[in-house]
Amino acid sequence: MTTRRSFVKKAGAGLLAMGASSALFSEELLAAADPVKKTPKEDLFKVSMAGYTFRNFDIDKTIEMLKRVNVNYLCIKDFHLPLKSTQEECDAFQAKLKSNGITGYGVGPIYMDKSLNQIDEAFEYAKRAGVKIIVGIPRYEDLPYVDKKVKEYNFHYAIHIHGPDNPLYPNAKNVWDNVNKLDPRIGMCLDIGHDTRDGFNPTDDLKKYYTRVFDIHIKDVTASGKQGTTCEMGRGVIDIPAFVKMLRKVKYAGACSLEHEKDYRDPFPGVCESIGYFKGVMDATG
Repeated sequence: MTTRRSFVKKAGAGLLAMGASSALFSEELLAAADPVKKTPKEDLFKVSMAGYTFRNFDIDKTIEMLKRVNVNYLCIKDFHLPLKSTQEECDAFQAKLKSNGITGYGVGPIYMDKSLNQIDEAFEYAKRAGVKIIVGIPRYEDLPYVDKKVKEYNFHYAIHIHGPDNPLYPNAKNVWDNVNKLDPRIGMCLDIGHDTRDGFNPTDDLKKYYTRVFDIHIKDVTASGKQGTTCEMGRGVIDIPAFVKMLRKVKYAGACSLEHEKDYRDPFPGVCESIGYFKGVMDATG
């Protein structure tokens, strides 16, 4: 497993070795050690942001922070664009994102665990918002109705997994077991942090269930049990390099949205570190 600590240890060992002999500082050896930079192949997946990360900030401040970390895709939350928004309000919202170089690619997570009306409302909301993917949390018994709506609207529906804190969809296997016989446009939003906290390996689960993975929440957590909490990417227990390699292996072409749940009053430092780490891993493993 490749971790931040192992990277640092290797770098430190290299510096010590260089200090052992002044000959290593010759121009010839330094030139030979300088790697030839190559342009990495463009990935199919996109680095994005889950709107929930900025739950304490309005859309203008959210846009400002997205631009500062060079993230151009956003999964829209209803505190930025309310569920009851009119078509004109949805159009204006998307126009504001577009004028700032940002694409609002989906909506959610949206809870739909009380009535079928919530499902109807969510599909109409997504239609007005001009997106083709809904991240949702329906009741198990309402999945046949979700199946009907997916066929009607031709949307992808990604069920958000919630780890050990919520009896609805705690892990990727649970979602797969409940949807694999339904319309192929019904799948999951693979939250790699919650999947880990429920005792699973998100890299293995991506490999197993990738045909039903339509959205991904990227994050890191401090432990692989219920006690685990969100931390900056690269500081926790998830093997991010292995996960990125699996994204490429299965040719995942959706969004990898950072959902940073730490320091919600001041998330920006953690967002910067996490996005920087994830993009660094993409470059290093490309």
